[in-house]
Amino acid sequence: MTDRATTSVRSRQGGVPMTPRARRRSPLSVQVLQLLDEEPMHAYGMQRLIAERHKERIVNIAQRNSIYQTLDGLLRGNLIEVHRTERDPGRPERTVYRLTESGRATLDAWLRTMLSAPAQEFPEFPVAIAAIPSLTPELTIELLAKRVCTLQEKLDRADDDTVEAEKLGLPRLFSLEHEYLRVLTEAELRWVQEVLDDLRAGRLTWDRQWLAEVNHRLSSG
Repeated sequence: MTDRATTSVRSRQGGVPMTPRARRRSPLSVQVLQLLDEEPMHAYGMQRLIAERHKERIVNIAQRNSIYQTLDGLLRGNLIEVHRTERDPGRPERTVYRLTESGRATLDAWLRTMLSAPAQEFPEFPVAIAAIPSLTPELTIELLAKRVCTLQEKLDRADDDTVEAEKLGLPRLFSLEHEYLRVLTEAELRWVQEVLDDLRAGRLTWDRQWLAEVNHRLSSG
């Protein structure tokens, strides 16, 4: 039995033109192309390397078939192709993929855009911050205090990763994304702690009456 990505692609063969969706960029598709730029490999090998290199912190592979679905789209877009199949004793057949010339050019174009121009992204946390008036100050303090604990745990893991990388002699080039994420986490932690300080001291507070007065004043110009 071949792996699911190849089976899915074969069912679509027969002269069907490439759809725009096949070339849609996603964090996981970029990661897959980058891995195949290193060498041909099969889906299991990609999953293993993503885990070993802690790349699951920058790409979502929580769903088991995420890699296969991504490979399916890249195959339909002619960005990768089947290199060979291999079978180890007692294991199912595995398909090894490799990057095409179109795939290498696409990876280059994607990286040029991603590195040079900040993307218009819509993360959840700013949306929740904007909706804080719907909560009470007391509940907001409770929830943000929990976030502080989570952010501190993330920083601790990042520090552990740094120590591990130093022990392995890993060049900085291969952990830049973790360095960047640590800086963002540290900045967010500092900001949330400042907001918590203001909430606890009463410098930042509200109630329904005050909100109604503000809304009335704003609506009346």
